Amino acid sequence: MQDILLGGHRIGASQPPFIIAEMSGNHGQSLERALAIVDAAADAGCQGLKIQTSTPDMLTLDSREPDFVVRGANQDWEGQSLYELYTTNFTPFEWHAAIFERARERGMVGFSSPFGIEAIEFLESVGCPAYKIASFENNWPDLIRRAAQTGKPVIISTGMADLADLERMVNIVRGEGNEQLVLLKCTSTYPAEPHNTNLRTIPHLRELFDCQVGLSDHTMGTGVSVAATVLGASVIEKHLTLSRADGGPDGSFSMEPAEMAHLVHECRQAQQALGAVYYGPTAAERKSLAFRRSIYVVQDVAIGEVLTLENVRVIRPGYGLPPHLLPQVLGRPARRALRRGMALTWEML
Repeated sequence: MQDILLGGHRIGASQPPFIIAEMSGNHGQSLERALAIVDAAADAGCQGLKIQTSTPDMLTLDSREPDFVVRGANQDWEGQSLYELYTTNFTPFEWHAAIFERARERGMVGFSSPFGIEAIEFLESVGCPAYKIASFENNWPDLIRRAAQTGKPVIISTGMADLADLERMVNIVRGEGNEQLVLLKCTSTYPAEPHNTNLRTIPHLRELFDCQVGLSDHTMGTGVSVAATVLGASVIEKHLTLSRADGGPDGSFSMEPAEMAHLVHECRQAQQALGAVYYGPTAAERKSLAFRRSIYVVQDVAIGEVLTLENVRVIRPGYGLPPHLLPQVLGRPARRALRRGMALTWEML
């Protein structure tokens, strides 16, 4: 499967995981705070900064009919109408250029999740370098198709999608001649619980669709993202806020800056630790070979004297013959006089 280039960053199995900080509505309708979140993501070591491009009218109706009121999804959303929720959550279009520019200045890729065809057209006008399709939008073929038609990387969260849904969305992207596809394993609960995350799906997705696969992680803490990295996730996405205490639609399941920095460090450590299939001492271990056991002379031995358990032993350090040769050594005469503390070698017998 091919690596993907996103704003100069390479996404692939041999690379450190590409870590995306999702701002969502954590800017609290303040551009100053939005730019502070960009800076916090950069300081934490994230390579990607993602926002959301929508308006409430793009998403739903202004209605409080029962179908349009949130029940049982997240305590911070409870009782709000969808329209009310999206009014507090959306990022004003006029902020996009400033946010993307700050991300570029800080060495990150700024991009967005569009929530309508018109959102993609707007994002094209400001040079958005990639598109993320949210889980709640992954059943909308027209949106996926338009994102794929840009020829830019398309990252799709797979929350709630069954295999038929997944095949459909993958075929739509590839049907437009776009091979720059990333699927993110996602559990669409806020927050998500580790036992509902099913990370073993990650290598299965990669095998099924021969594309880069990652994790959109709504769990608390770093453990699930680190485990996903070990299973081959090449992208990790996490929500970021300046402080959970500030509240907001996504604040309760977002990471704070210090936590995000820890996540970046731990995921990169995990990827480095994977290494390759390797047996025997590594170059870094060679000095430690001295601390293994080997066969040593522990009493002076005269020429011709037979070696026994009294005059040789298996001890540290490791400069003598290896311990498994002890049965072949015992009972042999010494070719020369041996001194206590000598590492035993074949030339001595």
